[in-house]
Amino acid sequence: MTKILLSLHVLAAIIAVGPVTVAASMYPAAVRKVPVAQPAGAGEAGGPADVSTVRLLHRICRVYAGLGIAVPVLGFATAAAMGVLGDAWLIASITLTAAAAGLLIAFVLPRQEELLEELAGQRPVEHARTARLAMFTGLFNLLWATVTVLMIVRPGSTTGA
Repeated sequence: MTKILLSLHVLAAIIAVGPVTVAASMYPAAVRKVPVAQPAGAGEAGGPADVSTVRLLHRICRVYAGLGIAVPVLGFATAAAMGVLGDAWLIASITLTAAAAGLLIAFVLPRQEELLEELAGQRPVEHARTARLAMFTGLFNLLWATVTVLMIVRPGSTTGA
């Protein structure tokens, strides 16, 4: 049963967290590429179709973030089956996972929504705002990379590896 739970946990992490990390990383650059609306007759104007990529990336982030709840649920089930719930590497991983989820919910997704609203309203977006979003996204990705390493290396674990 442990092998099945571990396999499901790893698959959930790849399928749910992977798309969020990629789409969130692409988001700031995609925002910067959207042309800003210009006065009528002044050339090409940005329009609703111009934000379709940004809208899609945000939707990917939202949907897969929701699916990502399966990762810690399956992780707790796996850890309980393995008898490692009290191990330091697991507690650190749980803490970092909670921090990553909090960062995504409190900083990444709301800022994506704000930038999307600006673009949909054909208002220019300051470069500094996309840079801050990129920073929060980078921290989110760094936390997940650290959790992944902890899950593989399991420092101090007596269960192998």
